[in-house]
Amino acid sequence: MKNSFNSKRVSKIIGIPLRVIDYWDRTNFIKPSVNEASGYGSMRLYSFTDLIQFKVAKFLRDQGLSLQKIRKSLNYLRKHLPEIEKPLAQLRFLTDGETIFVLTNKNKEIIDTLKKGQYVLSIAIGELINELKGETSKMTMDREYMVNLLKRSFKVILHPEIEEGGYWVECPELRGCSSQGDSVEEALDMIKDAIKGHLQVKEERTALSKRKLSVIAKVHEKPIAPRRDE
Repeated sequence: MKNSFNSKRVSKIIGIPLRVIDYWDRTNFIKPSVNEASGYGSMRLYSFTDLIQFKVAKFLRDQGLSLQKIRKSLNYLRKHLPEIEKPLAQLRFLTDGETIFVLTNKNKEIIDTLKKGQYVLSIAIGELINELKGETSKMTMDREYMVNLLKRSFKVILHPEIEEGGYWVECPELRGCSSQGDSVEEALDMIKDAIKGHLQVKEERTALSKRKLSVIAKVHEKPIAPRRDE
């Protein structure tokens, strides 16, 4: 699904482990907006707004705030600002590492969600969104690489798998030569193996064709014994 991100992509973009994403979903901290996991084989799919929530949550955690404090702040905001559906994505947060402040659109009011402290750090949501747009754009664009193999250079094209995660890669010079991998590095290693196998098969087919042509040539060169009349 376009403009959605599975857990692997979220992990790479935000820089948090998959187990954290899973835990935050199961404990209703940040749930996927596009598609929830509903059993074996199902896939979590997150929206761009969800990415903003992850980014803000990671910022607050990196500043030393516990998950418990962040949850307490969100509960406070949901109670006092019910019109805000996703506080982490819609409000500007400020923190000093001990408490969380929120700058609202209502008369630039600052709410101390934990009722103590002074703010010294702030999250510029606009800059954060632009940063995320740049990161997601890079991860959804096709990229060209040159791989060196058997004293030759081959151009390969890397295609991100938006829904499933990972990449598939092809070598345009060798028709039908493609592979895949969970990371860029793995995909490039896999395409090298695919290129090597493709060239080997091509070489074997060429050798077989030459042997067939040689046999045919010998058959035509063999003199035909004169036919005896009875």
